[in-house]
This record gives sequence, C-alpha cells and structure tokens, in this order.
Amino acid sequence: MTTISPREKFRLSSSTSKEGDFPAGLLEHRSVSKKVILMKKTRVGDIDICYQVMGSGHPLILIMGLTANMDWWDPELLDQLSSRYRLLLFDNRGAGRTDAPDGEFSIEQFANDTAGLMETVGIDHANVLGVSMGGMIAQELVLSHPEKVDKLILCATFCGGEKTVYADREVLMKMVDRSGTPEQQVRKTVTLLFPEDWLKEHEDYLQDFFRRYSIAPVTEENAMRQFMATVKFSTYDRLPTVQKPTLVACGTEDVIIPPENSRILTEQIPGARLVEFEDAGHAFINQYRPRFLTLVTDFLG
Repeated sequence: MTTISPREKFRLSSSTSKEGDFPAGLLEHRSVSKKVILMKKTRVGDIDICYQVMGSGHPLILIMGLTANMDWWDPELLDQLSSRYRLLLFDNRGAGRTDAPDGEFSIEQFANDTAGLMETVGIDHANVLGVSMGGMIAQELVLSHPEKVDKLILCATFCGGEKTVYADREVLMKMVDRSGTPEQQVRKTVTLLFPEDWLKEHEDYLQDFFRRYSIAPVTEENAMRQFMATVKFSTYDRLPTVQKPTLVACGTEDVIIPPENSRILTEQIPGARLVEFEDAGHAFINQYRPRFLTLVTDFLG
C-alpha cells in the first residue's frame, strides 16, 4: 500500500456550459481549455444514453457515481486526461440526460449499459476508471465483460455484500435525503464529499460545484433506485477471478465509503495496488487532483 500526503493547495477551475439549440443528436456543449465538446445521445439496449468523447490516444472510460452525471467531473481533470487518452464519459441510467425506464436498477444493468455504449461508439476495449458507484459498475464490467477492460482503476468504492464496511447511519440518511432547495442539497452533498477543513479553505469550489450540480440534477425516484442498486450489489466472491492490472485508491477520511473497503478490494483482486490519500474525503480525485493525475498516468502509461 502507498500513502500519499499531499500538501499543495490549489483552486479548482470551472468550465462554461450553456444550453442551446443543436442539430439532432447533439444536446449541449461545454468548454474544456477553450475546446468545445459536444454531448450526444445514442440508443443502447432499452435506453438513450447521453455521452461525450474527447481527446485522443488509448481509450479511457470514466464512470461516475451515485446520482452524479458528466457535469460532476472536474473540468481540469478532464482537460489533463484528454491530452493523453481518448475519454468516453456518460450519464448513467437514471442520471443527468440519460433515460430512466420503469423498473428496478442494478449494477449489472449499468455495466451492460457501459459495454453496450462502448460497442456503439466503436471502442472494443479500454482502460476503465470508476468512482464510487462507478467503481462498482467497473467491477461488474471487468467480471462480466473482461475482454473490454485493459486496466482497472477503482476509486472510493466497495465490493458490496456482507464484507462491506458501510457509512454511519447519519451519512446514509443524508445521501438519500433529497429535501431542500438545490443550493441546500449541494451544501449537504459537499460536506459528505470533502473534509470540513478543506471546504473552509476552498469556498470557490462550492460555487463551481453548485453550477455544475444544477445543470441536470437527478430526481428523487431515480436517486433511490440507484441507491438500492448499490445495496443489492456484491462482487466479493468473484473478485479473485479478475486478471487485469488494478489500481485501488481512496481517501483516508472518506465518510461515504470508508477506506477499509478499498483494503478489502485490494486483498481480493490478485496483484491489485492500493493508494490511500491522507486527509482526503470521498472526492479525493478533486481534492488532490495533481497527485491523482500523476498516479493515474503512471499506472496507465
């Protein structure tokens, strides 16, 4: 296990995103380093998935977490990664601009959505990075569709089932509580994602996150359906069959998915490497972006 103790402080940059009228299939755009990136929709199975492709190089699939969508990715993180890799990012079933048909959600279903999207955009195989629930989807993807995964990065996630170390009840209640104004919801969310001391030093982050959070928020019904998918999810017994290079990373102060879960993953996946970011919360990839980028690029090459 490697422990990283980042000391540098930085400001998170924002991107601009505005709605407008676009040709069929094109939804809106955002600017990353002054480059316009179009969002598109495509049919995958029983849903239309909203997605983006940016950059060039070996493909890297980015999978977001519970209730989150593409707008939640740090624009500077995308900018740096897209300078080295061809990124595919998308809104999960029930989040953002992707469809949410009736019925229960499951992590297996999300993984099949991801595999289907890869095929639709012409990506046979890729490196995969999943955050939180996205890490659960990434686990299921490598187990159900191993031919599609080259290297695996699991961030702030768990294996589910009886081996899971869950958050405190108070944290769980905050996660599923969709009451209050959008601004109140954002403030509640960021207190779970980041340590209190870090937030006090980065007030600008709250404003930028509020802007991105407000673009395409999830409904209360879909938030609960996604949450229940994580409750029913379990890969623990199957993880020893993973035969892909795997990096596991987490923050030592994560209150949503405690770091013990990353240690369990590392023990179960043959040859997996664990990196813990000291004094970092659930959103450690944003909190210590430069260190995380170095970790990712060193691992992926």
